[in-house]
Amino acid sequence: MIILRKISDFIVYEYESVFRALEKINQNKNRIVFVVSSSGQLVGSFTDGDFRRWLINTEEFDLKQEISPLVHDTVHSLPVDSPRTQIEQSFTGPISVLPLLDDSGRPVAIALKGKKGISFGEHHIHETSPAFIIAEIGNNHNGDLELAKRLVRLASEAGADCVKFQMRSMESLYKPSASGSSDLGAEYTLDLLKRFQLSDEELFDAFEYCKSLGMMPLCTPWDSESLRKLEAYGMEAYKVASADLTNDKLLKELAATGKPLICSTGMSKESEIQHAIDLLRNSGSEFAILHCNSTYPTPFKDINLNYLKRLKEISGSIIGYSGHERGIAIPVAAVAMGAKIIEKHFTIDKEMEGNDHKVSLLPDEFACMVSQIRELESALGSDNTRSMSQGEMMNREILAKSLIAKQPIRKGMTINRDMLDIKSPGQGLQPCYLEQLVGLSCKRDMEPGDYFYDSDLISADLSPKAFSFSRPFGIPVRYHDYGKLIEKSNMDFVEFHLSYQDMDVDAHSILPLREDGHGFAVHAPELFKGDHIMDLSSTDTDYWRHSINELQRVINIARSLKSIFPQSQRPFIIINAGGFNSAGFLPKDKLPAMYDRVAEALRKVDQEGVEVIIQTMPPFPWHFGGQSYHNLFVSPDEIREFCTKHNVRVCFDVSHSMMACNYYDWDLIEFTKAIGSCIAYCHIVDAKGVDGEGIQIGQGDVDFRALSETLQQCAPHAMFIPEVWQGHKNNGEGFWQALHFLEKYF
Repeated sequence: MIILRKISDFIVYEYESVFRALEKINQNKNRIVFVVSSSGQLVGSFTDGDFRRWLINTEEFDLKQEISPLVHDTVHSLPVDSPRTQIEQSFTGPISVLPLLDDSGRPVAIALKGKKGISFGEHHIHETSPAFIIAEIGNNHNGDLELAKRLVRLASEAGADCVKFQMRSMESLYKPSASGSSDLGAEYTLDLLKRFQLSDEELFDAFEYCKSLGMMPLCTPWDSESLRKLEAYGMEAYKVASADLTNDKLLKELAATGKPLICSTGMSKESEIQHAIDLLRNSGSEFAILHCNSTYPTPFKDINLNYLKRLKEISGSIIGYSGHERGIAIPVAAVAMGAKIIEKHFTIDKEMEGNDHKVSLLPDEFACMVSQIRELESALGSDNTRSMSQGEMMNREILAKSLIAKQPIRKGMTINRDMLDIKSPGQGLQPCYLEQLVGLSCKRDMEPGDYFYDSDLISADLSPKAFSFSRPFGIPVRYHDYGKLIEKSNMDFVEFHLSYQDMDVDAHSILPLREDGHGFAVHAPELFKGDHIMDLSSTDTDYWRHSINELQRVINIARSLKSIFPQSQRPFIIINAGGFNSAGFLPKDKLPAMYDRVAEALRKVDQEGVEVIIQTMPPFPWHFGGQSYHNLFVSPDEIREFCTKHNVRVCFDVSHSMMACNYYDWDLIEFTKAIGSCIAYCHIVDAKGVDGEGIQIGQGDVDFRALSETLQQCAPHAMFIPEVWQGHKNNGEGFWQALHFLEKYF
């Protein structure tokens, strides 16, 4: 069982629509939402089964109607402070999702049966989540509130998810004889604690400052009195110090709060660790266990990271690592071994008074650790069936080999080995499929050197036809394949994808005059002569002006094409406006000036007779030479603000924006609604993960039914193309396959 504190995907107001409830069901993937009144009280539930029953029985099917008449008003729920064992025992029969209510009957948490993990505030930590990274400030503020706040800010900037403090009641914690007659180590420690404590009010002030920066505060109560104060404050979770893992009395008091606990295991034998785990489990606590060695600094030979596996085995819970060694290699390695929580001490000066400073990380060291952990997590991937990355697919096109026709083969002939050859590049069917190809009937007339494709192995009919859509549709073409593709279907327009070499071609010598109302759009090159990638936001004045000049050349070419397509009144020019960076994402405060430079660049070009529209972008675009980080036209709020302020419209690239949603944990449907009024044109295509771009429609993460319904509401007239990567192969086969799929929805 796991208890979620972030519950927005499970909650629908009774005045919201059936469509909104279905969106939430799709988002939470648990087939249920809970319906609340306008003041937040639970009034009922709505499941996908309720929807199907309504669909069958209703005569007036309308997704826009309010959800309230369809609510199932009998819902099993429990108070949020119920013992964990009671919650687990409530999962009987079909019940697998349980709302947990506050004293006013409002859902404030959701319990999920069979899910493993732990939640702190809005952070849900589980086996596949990013590691939760804690900056342990402890007493490194040295009793100075302003320094404490500075440490919080620096930890936030370094990428920490959480900062942790400590709270002690010196009077109740230490016996009177602990000072003066103690050994030198204890005497030194007690002296530091007395001098470097923050007052309760100062500590609460530091917590509030932490929240103001979007950071979660965490605190270790070292005694019962401190725990009572932190409970009165409203602390969301607690860290249990290694020194208190064997303190049954305090552990029971912490468990009784019902708050999630993170427990360090330093200075404990395995039998004592097992005892604490049993105590917490029996009390119904939600807890995580951190491997730890409580020496300062810890010698590398004593760390024993392999114990993480044993700790996972005996606890059955989320595990992590709390380190006191020097450097950052060990916590990064711990994540590779399954740690989902990392805690490291944090300071601004290792020479300050106090022994924790010496084993702490400086802000730049902590930021480096976070960066390496995130890079590692990205590299770890999954143990699912291997698939090619986008970069590998691109290189396979160039470096691999293909099955080709060795001789003329007529349609209907049976293919044998003597008809086949293997040649580079890898733009066709891979050689390993030779035996599957042999014996099949050839689907088309082929000449020597023609490629075989995946479709030659399947029986489905993916042929072009006259398609029926509720909005104008087209396909992307190059000058050289326009003639053979344009006659294969009833498309309303084409989108010319220009290369920098195409910009020197006389299109009038290639393209015939069209007087039948057929239209066109132009996609500007990303790469121009001299390895120049368009960037209208560049701070390099010469580079910026060069980008503007190249854009003007594209505009002039588009204007000249209007004489070939005289019915096109104001064709679109789709551009990637720039804002990429090879080193990493830029700080948010840098972006407004970059957007302003893009706007200024657009004012400098002559758009008479055309309309320049900016493509929505992914977080990790592929440019020639590799992958970059993109900063502009990724966020829906920034896109809407720019378009509204400067009277500009966008090309909604669904693949790009789906990858952005996957990376930033946004919802694509909400994204679409946010920019709907700005959409003039669409590249409709699928995506997988954060950089699986342009994959065949229906094979990725996009819910095309929901997307089509949303676009019909907010951008009903926007024209579209299916921008499937390598869709032009085999006479546009990928485009026809995509259009067959999309015809069901658009």
